[in-house]
Amino acid sequence: MRVIKKILFFVPIYFCSMLSVFAQTSEKDLLKKTEETIVKISQEKPNGWTKKGQFTFLANQATFNNWLAGGQSNISASFGFNCELNYNSDSWTWDNKVQGAYGLTKIQYQPIQKSDDRFLFNSLIGKKANGEWYYSGFLNFKTQFDSGFETVIKTSHFFSPAYLQFGPGMLWKRNDNLKINLAPATSKVIFVDTNFTQNGPSFGVQQGYSYRYEFGASVNGYWKFNIMENVTAENILNLYSNYNDQPKNVDIDYTLNIVMKVNKYLSTNFAFQTIYDDNAFAGFQTRQIIGLGVNYSI
Repeated sequence: MRVIKKILFFVPIYFCSMLSVFAQTSEKDLLKKTEETIVKISQEKPNGWTKKGQFTFLANQATFNNWLAGGQSNISASFGFNCELNYNSDSWTWDNKVQGAYGLTKIQYQPIQKSDDRFLFNSLIGKKANGEWYYSGFLNFKTQFDSGFETVIKTSHFFSPAYLQFGPGMLWKRNDNLKINLAPATSKVIFVDTNFTQNGPSFGVQQGYSYRYEFGASVNGYWKFNIMENVTAENILNLYSNYNDQPKNVDIDYTLNIVMKVNKYLSTNFAFQTIYDDNAFAGFQTRQIIGLGVNYSI
């Protein structure tokens, strides 16, 4: 009888305890899922203005002393920045990006040369059409900071050349990290100082002129994703075809940036860019940079 009474006494307590545990577990799971959903939504479609920026100092060095296998000592360094100011709402999206980089390299027994030199501003605005499609308008501007030389001949400097593109189109945007803009009515203007067109055409601008106007179609794509934890890949693709001059010769500008984050301030950075523009050079232009980066984010 006493055993039965003890069982009857402890069984309700046991069941009440289990119900309490399950209730707490379910409540915790529900809160966790709710928080994860809120974070995911805020990351994908934040409302209002968002801003971010990163400043990077990149350096690498190689030293050879009595090295029988051969090699030349060299050192290079570059500074870059990447700043964004974006706006999102239920019916509007507006992405603005400013990028720049300047680098120098010194090889033993040779003069200092540029290893990187670029400035870019891109603005893309969209009005909601349907689903992930937007009526869009874009403006893209790019140039360089410093002069460029072939042997001892000066071939370029700031704002020479400079490229300006703008036009209406349609934007497909999944989120800030995946988007494609199609602009079949794009205006493109190439600016060059007349000092470079005195003796002949330069960067597609005819002799004696300071600019060239083109009308064509452009496609701009952007895709950024995580390869693995702390390793991100950023792909930027710009295509342009001139309706009035060899439209099959499509201008290509593709950039791949891979960042392997060590900690908040250190990373290993790899950058690859290739450009095809037969008005400037009959072939592919390529650049590749890799090194240890010191980063500061805002």
